[in-house]
Amino acid sequence: MTQPAQLVASTLDEETARAEVYGLLAALYYAPPPAALLDNLRVAVTEAPAAGALLEASWSELVGAARRLPGGEIAREYEALFGGVGKPEVYLFGSHYLSGFLNEKPLAALRTDLEALGLARDETMPETEDHIAYLCEVMRYLIAGDDVAVANLTRQREFFARHLQPWATTLCDVVSAHPKADFYRSLAGFTHTFLSVETQGFDMLA
Repeated sequence: MTQPAQLVASTLDEETARAEVYGLLAALYYAPPPAALLDNLRVAVTEAPAAGALLEASWSELVGAARRLPGGEIAREYEALFGGVGKPEVYLFGSHYLSGFLNEKPLAALRTDLEALGLARDETMPETEDHIAYLCEVMRYLIAGDDVAVANLTRQREFFARHLQPWATTLCDVVSAHPKADFYRSLAGFTHTFLSVETQGFDMLA
């Protein structure tokens, strides 16, 4: 991954920046961040070149949390919120928020759309495809992929509207309100802001 500092740089190509944000979110929601990723976050620039940049405040909070908290503490927080045996404190799966249950109709609909895009879950991945990290990785592919028949704004807008927009900000609200959240409260705040910007951008294309 490139330096997270570039995520708030106005000189960076917008599509590259969007793909990098989705890639970063996928990594941070899938597992506790490895040392190399935390090191990148801790040295990231937090002031955008242009005053009032939409992501600047929430990005600054996320970087600040990475600088303030030891890696081991962040890993324990991840496990406390999203891990454990049985029911987690916070679910990271879309079906839970859309239907109240895991492995329900929203997951079946997602799998149909993924098949149409020529995508399939890696068999080594134990989580189902409606995990927030998986969906962010799909968005990254739809932005940065080489196949223009798949990686284009129309497909991005359709996938986002069907499989992220209806529930992902609710997940952010749940994480933000959880008493055990610290680093992930900051991550949820950044995610919420970014998804709001994405929603506004896609609405302008309609």
